[in-house]
Amino acid sequence: MSEESTGFLYPMIDGDDAGDLDTLLEDLATSATSKSRTSAELTSTTLGALDQQLDLVAREMADRFARGGRLFTCGNGGSATDAEGVAALFAVPPGGGRPLAARSLVADVSILTALSNDIGFEVVFSRQLIAHAREPDIVMGFSTSGNSANLIAAFEHAAGAGLLTVGIAGYEGGAMAASDAVTHCLVVRSDSVHRIQEAQSALAHELWHRVQRHLPDPALA
Repeated sequence: MSEESTGFLYPMIDGDDAGDLDTLLEDLATSATSKSRTSAELTSTTLGALDQQLDLVAREMADRFARGGRLFTCGNGGSATDAEGVAALFAVPPGGGRPLAARSLVADVSILTALSNDIGFEVVFSRQLIAHAREPDIVMGFSTSGNSANLIAAFEHAAGAGLLTVGIAGYEGGAMAASDAVTHCLVVRSDSVHRIQEAQSALAHELWHRVQRHLPDPALA
């Protein structure tokens, strides 16, 4: 059996016109360094700009957790990965943090495919909230554009049910930032999907740290 070509994966390296490999690798390293620097700068700028809002959101989330609330997370594509990671972070925290009730609405493939097939993809998150969520729960949705219809539908149901709604968006916030159903919209102001998602991940981790800090001391309960 002949070895399968990987040229379609690495055209610059495997192609006939790859040229000077050392120069190519140097260019790739320079590009990676530049992107890493841009990502770090955007994250720092975003955390600084949202410092007061982050603290407000963390206090409100901590209050809801203290009253028995649970966190539901959602997102599409790469943002679905963020949603799963953040739910895991809150539920099984590293470094001795207090575990909090959290669930990713993108985790159950059976539910996602059933709702998508039988009703439509726009309801895959809102229908799960109808079944499982109640006040004082929290919904956190991730979107680079801020325009995901299924997130907006989820926020609208959640707001009507008395849940705290937190949107994490990119660009200028899109429909999330304009929606009355989103209690707090944390916006990473960039037009690069990759840099937005990197900064959104940092935002979510910072929010987790602050929620942990604002939780009431169980010894005083």
